[in-house]
Amino acid sequence: MQNFVPSRLHGKHLFYICGMNWFTKLFAASETSKPKDLLESEVQQHEQNNMKNVSNKFLIVGLGNIGAEYVNTRHNIGFRILDFLAQKESLSFATVKLGALAEYKFKGRTFLLLKPNTYMNLSGKAVQYWMDKENIPAENLFVITDDLNLPFGSIRIKPKGSDGGHNGLKNINLVLNTQNYTRFRFGISDEFKKGQQINYVLGDWDDAEKAKLPERLEVACEIIRSFGTAGLENTMTTFNGK
Repeated sequence: MQNFVPSRLHGKHLFYICGMNWFTKLFAASETSKPKDLLESEVQQHEQNNMKNVSNKFLIVGLGNIGAEYVNTRHNIGFRILDFLAQKESLSFATVKLGALAEYKFKGRTFLLLKPNTYMNLSGKAVQYWMDKENIPAENLFVITDDLNLPFGSIRIKPKGSDGGHNGLKNINLVLNTQNYTRFRFGISDEFKKGQQINYVLGDWDDAEKAKLPERLEVACEIIRSFGTAGLENTMTTFNGK
């Protein structure tokens, strides 16, 4: 049976259709010139390379407020932990869009240490930007924050959850439209009088806390490394309550 071509398709329209058929056949021929198993192998290798690059890169976000007046406050423990790790490993933070960033490589993993400069209540904007820019999935996001409901120095790592009244987490949840990312809560206790919560979280550590803080910061660095190398489940088992 002859192929039927509508009468309105003539001249340059008919030539265009014939040209496209010729191009399609030529393209198909070039693809089929490779053995099928070779093509499949190349696709699989490409996917594996992409997965490897993604799974070995982690965004570690320390929450805090910028400004000299906040440097040593309880609310800035996220910044403090990243600063401590950077100092130990001789890393330098570079001023980047929406924050300060340092790159830490450990056992084949790349940890991007981010200190947002958006102030606590708008942290989600910086987190979203760097997740998109570096192609980091939510499961490789690790957010460090203070927690009034935990005794000083206590550690709680969770794979998801509500913001617990923390404005930084609240904004991240809102911007990412998910609560499914890992958060590391560092206890700052609630030893303050009624009506003094703001002054307490934005206040400096007391002498007893300052004496214990270096050991707690060491443990926090171990937790970051463990998250990237041993995985979330093993990290929670090893460090929660430690």
